[in-house]
Amino acid sequence: MVEKYQHQYGSGLEAQTYLGQNYFKVDRSLIPNFLKILRDDEQFDYCVDITAVHYPKREKPFDVVWILYSFARNERVRVKTQIADGESMASAVPLWATANWLEREVFDMFGIKFEGHPELKRILLPDGWKGHPLRKDYGIIQQDSEWVQINLGIESGQ
Repeated sequence: MVEKYQHQYGSGLEAQTYLGQNYFKVDRSLIPNFLKILRDDEQFDYCVDITAVHYPKREKPFDVVWILYSFARNERVRVKTQIADGESMASAVPLWATANWLEREVFDMFGIKFEGHPELKRILLPDGWKGHPLRKDYGIIQQDSEWVQINLGIESGQ
């Protein structure tokens, strides 16, 4: 599978293994087509998770990661891409219904937007909350004091 797609996508795709876990590093522009191929041609019929990792010192500070599973093959694969702050990704909801809430969580916690998502809004934090708690520049005990004061009528504090 690796050779086939490296030949097809060239330098836009790199396959790696780390601690027995297989993953593809894929250029952001190739993601929608590559995910569709994994679902349709390689039988990765279940989107287990979508998450992100924040590396604030990099030029493109976010990795977006899809963890896929094939029931037919009993195999997992991870697909990841790098994006810049403010860039968006194509939604995977048309491919896997499970991507809906997973993309909402990535949006809520990291601020990454997914184009074409049917209802991209916060899922864990209330509407109107400022900031994205899983970014490394968000303080570990930081709260949106203004939201807490307006909505709860109390001073924010631990």
